[in-house]
Amino acid sequence: MKRFWKILLLGAACASLLTGCFVEDAEMSAERIEPAPGNQAYADDSWAVYWYHCGSDLESKWGCASEDLQEMLGVDLSENVRVVVQTGGAKTWHNTQVDASKLQRYVYDSEGFYLVDEQPKGNMGDPETLSDFLRFCKGHYPAAHTMVVFWNHGGGSVGGAAYDETCRYDSLKLNELYQAFKSVYDLSVDHPPIDVVGFDTCLMATIDTAYTFCDIAKYLVASEESEPGCGWYYSGWLKALSENPGMGGAELGKVICDAFAEGCKIDGVDDEITLSVTDLSRIGALMEAYEALGQEALLNAADNPNFFPAMGRMASRAENYGGNTEDAGYTNMVDLGDLAKQCEELLPETAQAVQDALADCVVYKIRGPYREKSGGLSCYYSYDSDKEDYEGYAKIAACDAFAYLYGYAIEGELDEKGMQYLNGIGFDREELADVPTLADAGEGRDYPVYVDSGGNAVMDIGADIANLLKGVYFRLVYIDEEQDIALLLGRDNNIYMDWENGVFRDNFQGTWGAIDGHLVYMELIYEGSGYNTYMVPILLNGEKYNLRVVYDYNDACYYILGARQGLDNSGMADKNLVQLQPGDEITTIHYAATISGSDAFEPMEMDAFTVTEDTSFEEIDMGDGEFGMMFELVDARNQTTWSEMALFTVQDGTIYTETAG
Repeated sequence: MKRFWKILLLGAACASLLTGCFVEDAEMSAERIEPAPGNQAYADDSWAVYWYHCGSDLESKWGCASEDLQEMLGVDLSENVRVVVQTGGAKTWHNTQVDASKLQRYVYDSEGFYLVDEQPKGNMGDPETLSDFLRFCKGHYPAAHTMVVFWNHGGGSVGGAAYDETCRYDSLKLNELYQAFKSVYDLSVDHPPIDVVGFDTCLMATIDTAYTFCDIAKYLVASEESEPGCGWYYSGWLKALSENPGMGGAELGKVICDAFAEGCKIDGVDDEITLSVTDLSRIGALMEAYEALGQEALLNAADNPNFFPAMGRMASRAENYGGNTEDAGYTNMVDLGDLAKQCEELLPETAQAVQDALADCVVYKIRGPYREKSGGLSCYYSYDSDKEDYEGYAKIAACDAFAYLYGYAIEGELDEKGMQYLNGIGFDREELADVPTLADAGEGRDYPVYVDSGGNAVMDIGADIANLLKGVYFRLVYIDEEQDIALLLGRDNNIYMDWENGVFRDNFQGTWGAIDGHLVYMELIYEGSGYNTYMVPILLNGEKYNLRVVYDYNDACYYILGARQGLDNSGMADKNLVQLQPGDEITTIHYAATISGSDAFEPMEMDAFTVTEDTSFEEIDMGDGEFGMMFELVDARNQTTWSEMALFTVQDGTIYTETAG
């Protein structure tokens, strides 16, 4: 039996339409005309919207880019508003006008919809492609006020935006975005050339994005969380702008946020939405506060070996975006304000100043009921301690202190520049505190479990080991020795935790999550004060998805939010939040292994059933049987080890507990 659990350690590591999108080819046509001469006069309240429309698989699979074009064309623009669109980045387009073999430029204004320029097929993830588009817009379609909109997938601070599916999903990184604008415009913090820069993408409302654009634009409109596939509601905000072109950038940003919330509510995908308006003229004070927070953290880490595990526990409790699990992928994006709030006791000198400066910068935001802690901007936190991802962050990091902090956490040391920086902020010793890991306490060790007088499985690791950890969870498995099979049920944190003494006790009740009575594999991806979010792997109409399920503490029940696919290898976040529809076919996915063999846990398709109007998620009684549980210990570098196994035998509703050591 003990060998079987060693296997666990090794192995555990769409016909439905995208909500708001369609797949039919839309009727669309544009007369070909020459570009405007560029020297035409424009009114003081005129607006030009430059729309970088990289369709990617959102268009080729679901037609989302075409639908947003249709939304735009449904608005009668006034003579003071003009939209210039560049299309590209998709293998096919679901309308009768756009040619996927070229980069095309269109103008939509009060006179109609026109094709004004065509270029050879190019990479929308190349900064030269963006700079050429910006130069074209500036030269031919200037206005008193300009907005640049990026439409596509987003990958947060490291991944950037505009993933071109025709060029191996190459994307525009933050430094490449800056390069493109700098090559076209005279940049100035006091007089930025662009009024609003907007990302109709996932995950791009980050402090690194805000800092990148602080001398490019006056306002940033973007989302911390992954957006639903319907994205921005173009009919709503373009109509409002056309009716009131005298509005400023902040007001336009508010209109975009409110229209987005309205559109998501119509489509029933507003539970986890975020969208914010950041006044980039105020970013300087936030950057000072953020750098000071990083400096306090770095000084504490250099002096205290328990700092990184403690910060890890706080970051785990902070609202984070995009998944951040092994199966869903790691975006490593966490809400900046919530992280600072969680760290108030750990970083008392600077945490409140960050929250205050953030509240001053973010002038408007909307957030769904299950993103209640969204402060408007996220920041990077290395949840997975992945060196390659960190190196990508270090290239674009807006804050030197945090760049050195995470490098220190991953490498256990600072390079020469890092030490010079640390000495410059007041560290006067030559040696740094060690970065402790579970390996230091005995890698692969099975921490003992005993049964207390109440019949509970208890792991007592003591305060010293507990101080190495950023989290303790449990894995639950169903055991059928007659069939020689073990079925992994998932990962949760529903255990009693005494961090001060390092004592952890099970709360096994013989129940588990199920869809319409069908048990599922479920994994905790966010643990909050008001709700927990879980990932449930399924096949939806034959295609792999992760169902997102929330347990609401106030309502004491579960809600199905929708289904997403995980991050791909490029770091691109999935924007296609799919809502379950009556008639959809679901197949549950578990992870199974033999008890007697040496095989690792492998995905296994289990129950297949059809979604109905009454489909729901709830905990059900698993009935009689034998179940195994192991405590999972996770250190600051995201390395995991385990306890011994506890066995629960359920018979006629009574639970009998023993250890399997």
